[in-house]
Amino acid sequence: MSYCHKHNLVDQDSVLEARKFGIRVELPAGDTFNRMLGESWETLHWYRSELERDRAYDNMAKRHGYYRNTDSPTQVLTKIVR
Repeated sequence: MSYCHKHNLVDQDSVLEARKFGIRVELPAGDTFNRMLGESWETLHWYRSELERDRAYDNMAKRHGYYRNTDSPTQVLTKIVR
């Protein structure tokens, strides 16, 4: 089977490796997206190493070029370890 976006596929060789470094993404209380997603919405991203997690965190925390000048992203990022 041919895939359009191979970078989105799970690397089967690393599936069973422990991923204990994570990033929790939440919305602040009162955020208007909470009306759509719910007050308890969160998503977790897990990584194999602290360095890999920290690089992803830094990328997620910066203001990306696709935001309009008037956009103010309000996600709350938290580094976690399990």
